[in-house]
Amino acid sequence: MSEPEQVVEHTEALSPEAPEVPGDDRDDRGGLARGRRVVLAVVGGAALMAVGGLLATTLVKSPAQVAAEAGPPAQGALTAEVERRVLAQTVVMRGTVAADQSVAVSPQGIRSGEGAGAAVVTKLPLKAGEPVTAGQLIAEVSGRPVFTLHGAQPMYRDLRPGATGDDVTQLQRALQELGHGTGADAKGLFGAGTKAALAARYRAIGYQPLPAVADGGAALKAAREAVRSATWAVEDASGPVGASAEPGSGKGGATATPSPKAGTGPGSGRELARAREALGEARAALAAAEAADGPMLPAAETVFLGSFPARVSSVGARAGSPVSGPVLTLSAGELVVEAYLKDDKRQLLRAGMAVVISSEVSGTDARGKVALVAAERTAAQPAGGPPQQGQDSKGGGGGGGGGADLGYRMVVRADQPLPAGFAGQDVRLTIESAATDGEALVVPVTAVSAGADGRTVVTAVSAEGTQRRIEVRTGTSGDGFVAVTPARAGALAAGTRVVIGVAPRQTPGKSE
Repeated sequence: MSEPEQVVEHTEALSPEAPEVPGDDRDDRGGLARGRRVVLAVVGGAALMAVGGLLATTLVKSPAQVAAEAGPPAQGALTAEVERRVLAQTVVMRGTVAADQSVAVSPQGIRSGEGAGAAVVTKLPLKAGEPVTAGQLIAEVSGRPVFTLHGAQPMYRDLRPGATGDDVTQLQRALQELGHGTGADAKGLFGAGTKAALAARYRAIGYQPLPAVADGGAALKAAREAVRSATWAVEDASGPVGASAEPGSGKGGATATPSPKAGTGPGSGRELARAREALGEARAALAAAEAADGPMLPAAETVFLGSFPARVSSVGARAGSPVSGPVLTLSAGELVVEAYLKDDKRQLLRAGMAVVISSEVSGTDARGKVALVAAERTAAQPAGGPPQQGQDSKGGGGGGGGGADLGYRMVVRADQPLPAGFAGQDVRLTIESAATDGEALVVPVTAVSAGADGRTVVTAVSAEGTQRRIEVRTGTSGDGFVAVTPARAGALAAGTRVVIGVAPRQTPGKSE
């Protein structure tokens, strides 16, 4: 036997066919099951990935695709309902509650006598918030008093005996209110009765008034001497009947010598006439001196206020400090609201308009009216230039002064006195600048349009969606609404819907 055949036989001998073992078919079936599960898992994962990809392509879009699909939506009419009500045009702004009159007391011109230097505050008897009555001492500057009197006109000059005018009338009335009668003085004339009343007022507050003529009475004494001398001259010129005055006769003690022609001597009548004329002039000069003599009222020593009791708003100095500005500020009268208007609001507002005053601090409202709208712009007081003594520090609307432009001053007065707690508050003002006369048909201003023919119309929309144009006449407008009256009676009624614009109309299948 050859060598290859031996190898084959040997191999076959070494590898006889193995007998079948029961149970081997179970192992084959388990392997097949595991293979099927793996295949199913792979197929399921592939299916899920396919579904995910499909969803991603549906929901995720590129910016270019989004822009391509975003077309203009279909437009529809935007409507509003016609109302029947009172329409008011309102202006809302801010204002500050303050006293009707505020006066800065700055007694710069106090005269304290010989050798006096700069004015110095020597006494301040009042504190901020304290009440002030008419005739009361409110300060002392360089030893001179500053007191209050009742009157609306501020002091602008010193009042001296013999003065006349409305300010003198105000002084007389103020003194009479304090119980100081002015005697027989004519109204508006600073005469003897007014002098006596003024002196009494100064004594009541513990001071002496300044003399109107600061010469120690020399002018009055000289006038009286002149009258006495003129009286003697007339007596000398007259002489006894039948006698003439010779040189050296009269008050010198010489005896008058009778003349052969008594009373008919040369110049005797002329001398008597001249003496009598001189006496008249001396008496007139004495009357003028007596009228000018007496107490005066310096403008720096009194402050006129429109009403009492007043209040001390603030104290700007202390005893011993020089007077370089307002010593104190007084507030008088009822509380009012001040605001300043720009040009646009100035054209809308006028005196008499209704106002609602709202305090956010107390949560209360008060009703009032516009009392004043200044015709001229108001400038803020420049630094270093305080208001003059007795003048209203608020100003009436003057445009000069060089300060910042505040606008047009407006004053609102409440129908009932404002509570004291409102003082100094920043409040909201709602001003009714126009209103319809009773209820009217009201539509949004955007509902009204003007056609090419010049007619003003609104477009009404029926329940079915049909539109029709209705000619109207417009009236008061405010807060985005306007009152309308149909040109044809009954053509427009409350509840009718009118077009006020266009709005996107929802497209089926797409959300807005």
